Amino acid sequence: MTISQWLSEATTLLSQKLISSARLDAELILSHTLRKPRTYLHAHGEETIDIRSEDIATARPDLRLSRTPVAYIIGHKEFYGRRFMTTPAALIPRPESEAIIDSLKTIISDNLSLLPQRTHIVDVGTGTGCLGITAKLEWPELDVTLTDISQHALNLAEKNAKALSADVSLVKNDLLRGYALTFDIIIANLPYVNQRWEVSPDTVSEPDIALYASDDGLALIKELIDQTNTRLKKGGYLVLESDERQHQQIVSYCRNHHLKHLDTNGLVTVFQSV
Repeated sequence: MTISQWLSEATTLLSQKLISSARLDAELILSHTLRKPRTYLHAHGEETIDIRSEDIATARPDLRLSRTPVAYIIGHKEFYGRRFMTTPAALIPRPESEAIIDSLKTIISDNLSLLPQRTHIVDVGTGTGCLGITAKLEWPELDVTLTDISQHALNLAEKNAKALSADVSLVKNDLLRGYALTFDIIIANLPYVNQRWEVSPDTVSEPDIALYASDDGLALIKELIDQTNTRLKKGGYLVLESDERQHQQIVSYCRNHHLKHLDTNGLVTVFQSV
C-alpha cells in the first residue's frame, strides 16, 4: 500500500466515526510510524509502505476509533514550539494554555525592573510540566518549581524537563498546602471542568483528577486563591486558566483576597496581589 492509499483509507475510516480531525489524525499517526515529518507524506504519496510499518500504522487508527487521543497514541504533543511526552498520567497540553506563557511575557517584560533578581515561579498542578518547563526555557533566569498531587504526573514532568534540559525543581504537593516558600508568580491550569458540562469524547482517556472539580468546577481554583494569602508575595502575580463562564466568579472571589484583576487573555485571567 502506498502512503496516499493508506492515508485515504484511514481518513475514511475515522471520518465514518465522526472524528472531525480525521485527515490530520491519519497523517500524525503515519508520520509517527514512519518517523518522517508530515511534509514527507505530502511529497512522497506514491511511495510504498513496508509491510512492518503498514501493520503498525494500521493498528493505530483502531485506538483512535475508541477515542484515544492522538497524543497518547504517538506519545507526544507540541506546546509552544517544543515536544512534550504525553501519557494517560496527565492532561494533554492544549494550544489554549499557551496564553499563560503569553501572559507571562507581558508580566516579565512590563515589570522586569520591579521583579526581584531571583524571581520565583511555581507551576501548580503541572501535569506534563509544559507550562513551568516552557517558562524556564523562555526565561532561564527564573527559579521554577513544578508541583502536582500525582506522583505519576511528576514522573512524566521530570522526564520532559530532562529531555528539554530544563533546570526545574519538582515537588509532590496538594496545591500549595503546607508549603514553606513564597512566590513572585503562581501559574496554574487546575482541573476546572464542571461534571455537568458536555465534553469531548476524547477526554474519556484523560485522568479525571486533571479535568474535573466540584463547586461548578471552581473548588481547586478557590482553594489555590485562598492559599495566595500566605504563598504569594505582595505585588506578585497569579495566572489562572479556567472556562470563560467562570471568569466573573473568579474575579469576584479574587477581589475578596486582595487580588486585583489585570487582564483576561482567552481562557487565562491574570491577577496581582495588592
